[in-house]
Amino acid sequence: MDMNLATLAIIAANVIISMRGFNNIAFFERYKFNIGAIQAGQKDRMATSGFLHVDVTHLFFNMFTLYFFARVVINWFGEGKFLIMYFISLLAGSLLALFFHKNEQHYSAVGASGAVTGILYAAILLQPDMKLGIMFIPIPFPAYVFGIVYLLYSIYGMKSRLGNIGHTAHFGGAIGGYATTLLFMPSLLVNQTLMVILLAIPIILLFIMAKMGKL
Repeated sequence: MDMNLATLAIIAANVIISMRGFNNIAFFERYKFNIGAIQAGQKDRMATSGFLHVDVTHLFFNMFTLYFFARVVINWFGEGKFLIMYFISLLAGSLLALFFHKNEQHYSAVGASGAVTGILYAAILLQPDMKLGIMFIPIPFPAYVFGIVYLLYSIYGMKSRLGNIGHTAHFGGAIGGYATTLLFMPSLLVNQTLMVILLAIPIILLFIMAKMGKL
């Protein structure tokens, strides 16, 4: 599978900045996502945190996922719009995390997961019937099923504070990818109406639960 220049550039940036963070704690601490620091004025953390990772495994899985789904988005939109979508998803993940954790001064996070989830959700909206296979599940299933289940799991993770995972950023990234895809290709509202509605269900549910104080 060929890797295009845009995907290569993002992977290279993530590797270089993450490696710097692995070897320099002060650098890592300065540029990670941290509620207190962002509220104190260091807004750049909302973007820079998306290029830092906890360890090599964290970095690998994010870049591995991006490698497979970036080509779907690029095939539909080209490299320029793919890059726009990537950064919108990254910032959407940070904004949602800031919104939900605004009263937690010590809340911190790192990783490209929000941006990558945005690309993943965009790819699913563009090609909902493509088959996905997951480790330990031998039968491939439609991508839209994975997308819906993944976001429902993210809601559960946000509610239960499951694991040391930035579920909020994942969800925000998915919203960014979903919204940007519809912005770039509004014809999907007519041609893929059912999928647009199905993939919106977890997003609507999240905000209903937030409004009701259930998160």
